Amino acid sequence: MKDFRSDTVTLPTPEMKQAIFDSELGDDVYGEDPTVNELERLSAEVFGKEDAVLVTTGTMGNLVSILTHCQRGEQIIIGDKCHIYRAEAGGIASLGGIVPRIIETKDDGTMDLDEIESCIEPYNVHRADTKVVALENTANVVGGKILSKEYMDSVKNICKENNLKLHIDGARIFNASVALEMPVSELTKSVDSLTFCLSKGLGAPVGSVIVGDKNFIQEARKWRKMVGGGMRQAGIIAAAGIVGINNHYAQITKDHKNAKLLANGLKNFKELNVEEVQTNLVFFSLNLKNPGLLADKLSAKNVLGGNSGSRWRFATHYGIEESDINETLNIFEQALKDI
Repeated sequence: MKDFRSDTVTLPTPEMKQAIFDSELGDDVYGEDPTVNELERLSAEVFGKEDAVLVTTGTMGNLVSILTHCQRGEQIIIGDKCHIYRAEAGGIASLGGIVPRIIETKDDGTMDLDEIESCIEPYNVHRADTKVVALENTANVVGGKILSKEYMDSVKNICKENNLKLHIDGARIFNASVALEMPVSELTKSVDSLTFCLSKGLGAPVGSVIVGDKNFIQEARKWRKMVGGGMRQAGIIAAAGIVGINNHYAQITKDHKNAKLLANGLKNFKELNVEEVQTNLVFFSLNLKNPGLLADKLSAKNVLGGNSGSRWRFATHYGIEESDINETLNIFEQALKDI
């Protein structure tokens, strides 16, 4: 099976399995799991932040971070195509009473700086006070696009001038780091908080981590507990995450290479319009009356990733080899001929 649906479908590497088996465990709610403590120490060090906390998912990481930054009735500025707004079940509003101020996400994943500034609400009895701006890096829906350090620093300057916090949904921040050939500590130096996923490009089975300063993380731990994220012997999760962080560069570099190989091959089919590829996500639109028929034919040949819509995303990840890309392109060619 060649599964391109997401980079969340990865299975743990042999090294991760061994690390899980060998992990020292304790009760993390009591702060006594040594493997979790090491993951949090390592995460803070890698990002150049003071502290970190393990959470179950990226959605929980974003929710906990924003609940920590905002009180009920306060406002967050986010893009209309970002994961927090589109794919997290409205958690910040329904659970936190936080008001989203939505700005258009441009094709490169950014929001217009002037528009961000114009949407900031100062204290006013008629309005929700703005407290935080959130960005997504890489920006999934617009094609896995990378937000540059310069852009994030510019947003941070606006935040600083208006006493706001900057949060990054960094689910795939290591993909951005590898593509830019810039350490995550440098790329995210100016941000106040960031969530990154262990279970995407890093290849671990489960988990995400929030990083920030000590006071922020202390409060985030309380919110984590409140939303049900306090875990006990969570070292079995953290162990795989440690391996993923330490070994990420070679695998993500390979994922990016395979994504470009796939994109270049798909460009040969006149029925497909392939978008620019910057990281491990390949988006393309289909000039077909029934895209679902192609998806069914691919699935019958053990290629997963299509759907009934006209825009598809294929993600490369651990477990996808160059040979899988070549075989997938051959299957595409035959399926399109059959249609």
